[in-house]
Parts: sequence; structure tokens; C-alpha cells
Amino acid sequence: MDPQDVKTNLVLILDFGSQYTHLITRRIRALNVFSLCINGTSSLKSIVDLKPHVIILSGGPHSVHAMDAPCFPSGFMEYVESNKVHVLGICYGLQLIVQKTGGEVSVGEKQEYGRMEIEVDKASGLFGNRKVGDRQSVWMSHGDEAVKLPEGFEVVARSKQGSVAAVENRGKRLYGLQYHPEVTHSPEGMETLRYFLFDICGVTAGWKMEDVLEEELKIIKETVGPDDHVICALSGGVDSTVAATLVHKAIGDRLHCAFVDNGLLRFKERERVMETFEKDLHLPVTCIDATEQFLSKLKGVTEPEKKRKIIGNEFICIFDAFAHDLGKKLGRKPLYLVQGTLYPDVIESCPPPGSGRTHSHTIKSHHNVGGLPKDMKLKLIEPLKLLFKDEVRELGRIIGVPVSFLRRHPFPGPGLAVRVPGDVTEGNRLEILRKADEIFIQAIKDAGIYDSIWQAFAVFMPVLTVGVQGDQRTHSYAIALRAVTSHDGMTADWYYFDYKFLADLSTRICNEVQGVNRVLLDITSKPPATIEWE
Repeated sequence: MDPQDVKTNLVLILDFGSQYTHLITRRIRALNVFSLCINGTSSLKSIVDLKPHVIILSGGPHSVHAMDAPCFPSGFMEYVESNKVHVLGICYGLQLIVQKTGGEVSVGEKQEYGRMEIEVDKASGLFGNRKVGDRQSVWMSHGDEAVKLPEGFEVVARSKQGSVAAVENRGKRLYGLQYHPEVTHSPEGMETLRYFLFDICGVTAGWKMEDVLEEELKIIKETVGPDDHVICALSGGVDSTVAATLVHKAIGDRLHCAFVDNGLLRFKERERVMETFEKDLHLPVTCIDATEQFLSKLKGVTEPEKKRKIIGNEFICIFDAFAHDLGKKLGRKPLYLVQGTLYPDVIESCPPPGSGRTHSHTIKSHHNVGGLPKDMKLKLIEPLKLLFKDEVRELGRIIGVPVSFLRRHPFPGPGLAVRVPGDVTEGNRLEILRKADEIFIQAIKDAGIYDSIWQAFAVFMPVLTVGVQGDQRTHSYAIALRAVTSHDGMTADWYYFDYKFLADLSTRICNEVQGVNRVLLDITSKPPATIEWE
């Protein structure tokens, strides 16, 4: 599909704070349709400039009656009507449509949360491929409900309790679902989205990774001048490696990669990664040992966000110095820095609608978006910033990154600093963690389950626990094990290990890692927890 055709088929998500908003984007992309997510309170100009074919209003935790309830910008309804843009409101999005077009929303007599059954009232519009009386299980999450519909709207489905479950005004191309079709708890939700996009909106499928590759190569070549040089911060992870390979494909030897050993790497990570870069990827990489620089700045620091900011700032200082030295050598200073920022990083770094904040979320300020100092001298190139993790892996496969490398589990930008709550420099915490983590990961590989897990790692617990080892009472540290399954890292569930595997693993760690006498398993999903501990 031509890049222009992709843009004319854009499905734009306006995010009003739902924990499921990113799933809408993922589900639509899974249909080979390009979708983007922006803040629901974005200006009308920012929406108009994107020229969306379809707009989806997400759910959210707010009530439309609240004083600070987020809303689409003034003139939005007039814009979509005059430009014949189809709009689908989901949950809170439905209530916004109803309220802003003359209907009435009030607190429901019976609130609906969790799995509910709905029944089709009219086999038209959203349910044009269904029959009246058809039922399906869906996921509800709302306290308010539409009690009076605006003129021209009709109810096309109701919940088992009789509440409005779906509405539409086909003449004005406005549609609404009171439930969440994007979650797996709505088994037929994907089909509803598919029918809405293709049969109602006339969207054309055709977006694919080959299009992304072609477009990104073009953008990089247009951005970087013919004599400009670029440096890339290689972490040894999938994201930065794919980003570097992509940029190298576009500009060749004008890319200069740097791998920084910040003292927060995994067991023998430096040696393993450098060998991969040189033997498999053939990328020109300079290894910089900055262990002392990082750990000295982190000494005594316990607040998670402060640790991330320090690490982010140190990285930028190092890259500035690397660029300066490279500039002397080349006679021309590099102007750009490549980073492997992914779309979840961008989404999670947007201010939540209705929060009153204008700065980034603190969810991922340690990554590539929120932790950069204002005086950074290098301009950013982020070729993956509109992609999810699985899409990055697919892109990497297309451009020739070894599959074994692409299957590596994600590793956070701050490294082990976010896996040691508190002061990472105290005692031998990092060494204990490295050894425990290596045993854990190797055990997973030996069991043949590494590729079934999205991410696995050990966490150092900065508390002393009582134990008995060698007939002696001990006061040693505990290690927590974290392993999750996920499709894109935005939501995750904990991995269900075999009990014998866990028992053997616990014995090995306690026996082989000095200073550990207890092993714990983290069985928390995301949400409510994040995948990393800090």
C-alpha cells in the first residue's frame, strides 16, 4: 500500500484515560490498518492535521458530569460531520457523544462491571451482520449510562439488565459501544471492530511492516543531510539494535554506534553483546566503560525516579562527549542521536487526560522519552516510535537481524537499577542480583520455555530475612523472580511455572548465590503492577 493510502486510512484514537486504550490501537493494527493514539483533549488542529478516516473515542475513569471531565475540543462534532468522518465512542466515549449531541447521561441504577451479556435490538449498523435477539458476552466497566438519546440516535443493543449497550446515528456516522470490544473478555469484540471499520467505514486494509520500512528509510534519508553523521546508543536490546540496523541501512558508515557499560548490566552482558555486534550484526561499535561514573552518581540515591533521571542524564553526557570526540576525528560534529523509543513509551509518557498535569507520566521517564535534559545538544532520531514490540521484531526480521537476537527479552534502559529497590551501590547487591538472574534465565532456557515468556528477571529484595543454612541461623537477602507473558508489554500476566521447576530453581539460587536465603515469586499482572519493580 502506498504511504499516502495508509495515511488516508488512518484510524485515530482519542485517549481519555482508559487502561485499555492502547489495546484499541493494537487490535486495529492487527487488522492491517494503521492507527495512532493521541490525548483526547488535543487541539482540533492536531486532529485535523492528521486527516483521520475514522476516530475512536476511548473509555476513561471519569464521569462526564465531573467538573474536570476531559472532552474532545470545541468544534470537533462540526468537523467530523462536515468531513464525513466516522466516529465510534467506547464506554466513556459513548457517553461523551450522547451528552455533547443533546442526550442525557446519568448515574446508572445498577452499575455494570465485568462480564455481561448483551442482546442485539436492531440488526443494522454496528450489528448489521447479526440477527435481532443474538447475544454475546462482553466486558463492561461503567457507572454512568445513557438514559436519553439525542435526536437521530437509536439503541441497537442492550445489556441483560436493560441498559443501553450500543447506539448509533448512521446519518451522522456516529456510533457508540458501552462495553470494551478491544479486550479479550469480549470474545466477539474483534469481529465488531472489523465489521465497523471495513463494512461501515469503508477502511482499506493494507498497512504492513514493509510499508513501515520503506517510509522510515525515506524519512531518515530526508532528515539526515548527505554529509551529516549520526551516533546511536546501543544497549544490546532488540529496540536499539533494530533502530541502529535500520539507520545503518539508510545512511551506511555515517552511523557511529556506542555501547555504554554503566555498571548496571546483567551477568557478562558486556562481553556477550559486543561479540554479537561484531560477529553477527557487523555494526561499528565503540565500547565505553562508564561504570564508575554511573555508580558514583547513584551512591546513596534511593528514590526510583531520581535514579532514572540520573541515569538518563549520565547517558546523554556520555553521548555528548562521544559525539565531541568523534567530531574531532571526523572534522564534523555528529548532529543526531538514534534511540529505540517504542510506541508504548510514547503513549505512557503522555499526560493523562483530566489529570491537570502538563508534564509526562512518570511510568517510563527512565526510558527514551521523559528523562532527557532540555539542553541536550543532539537531535533525536526515533525510527521505531510508532511501533509496538512485536512490530519491531517483525521489522527486525525483514531487515536481517538474527532471529535469536530478536527473541531476547526486553531489558530496561536503567538496567539493574530498577531491579534493586533502594541504593544499588550498597554492599554487593548488584553482584548478588547478577548471579541469581543468570541462574534464573539459564534455567528458563534449559527448560525450553524462554520463547514462551515475554520477560523474565530476578529482583534483589533489600531486606534481611531469617534462614537456616548449614545448621546455622542466617540473616540474608531475598530474591524475587518475575516472569510475564504479553503481546506488547502494555498489559501482562504472570507466567505459570511448573512447581518442580520453581522448587529446583529456589534450591539452586539459595545454594549457589552467597547472601541469599529466600526466593519469592511475583504473581502480579499488569495492571495493577508494572512489569519492572521501579
